[in-house]
Amino acid sequence: MTEQILKTTQGKLRVRIPTQLNEVTLGQLMDLQARPDITDLEAISILSGIPIAELHNIKNYDDLHQFGDAVLSLSYQIKHLYNSNEIPKEVIFMLSRDSGAPFQKTKVKVMQNLSVEPAGAFMAARDIIAEEINADIKTHGEDDWQEHFNPSLNACCQVLAQYFYCRATGKKYDEYEVESFMDEVKKLRVTEALPISKHFFTCYPSLSMPRISFWHRLLLYLKKGQGSSRSKNLNTSTL
Repeated sequence: MTEQILKTTQGKLRVRIPTQLNEVTLGQLMDLQARPDITDLEAISILSGIPIAELHNIKNYDDLHQFGDAVLSLSYQIKHLYNSNEIPKEVIFMLSRDSGAPFQKTKVKVMQNLSVEPAGAFMAARDIIAEEINADIKTHGEDDWQEHFNPSLNACCQVLAQYFYCRATGKKYDEYEVESFMDEVKKLRVTEALPISKHFFTCYPSLSMPRISFWHRLLLYLKKGQGSSRSKNLNTSTL
């Protein structure tokens, strides 16, 4: 972290922003990615956690330039992180088991094979991955799509919520609760979250392939059967 105390119209303001990626959360990076035309003040607000209204009261705008090197360093580090295959052995969530109960540190082991369970989580993760890959292929073409494919951070967060929800909470699968659990996933360090989610998107090609449901398969078989029966009836009538 780099820290500076800046003068404002109301007094002084302590501003701390990360200089290393392991100090940045997935949620912070998601907020940055969601704003392609982000201003310097908005970026500092996201990285420091200070409301932008407070930053507006800094007396000398030039005082903010000292944070430029830190932000530039983070941009270089993120490039290397996308190429990292080092999956953490465990992640930590701060969860409250009951409403009003104190938050407790919950360690969750990252399974070696990163299997997605139960079935609801697997199907949801599969659909998220397939949608993200298909959208990329539609935009850039199918040739060598894996070479340039980088899933959105929002999709990464969604997949991780599916993967971690039951393991972290000990609760049965609930698609609506999983969606809320994304807020906890956003608190993970980006150096933990990205390598895990990257593994899902690049090392599980079967998850990215659209599936025909059992029901649709049954309908196809029924249609084929009906066609075969009609053919037999027509042949019989001509004899």
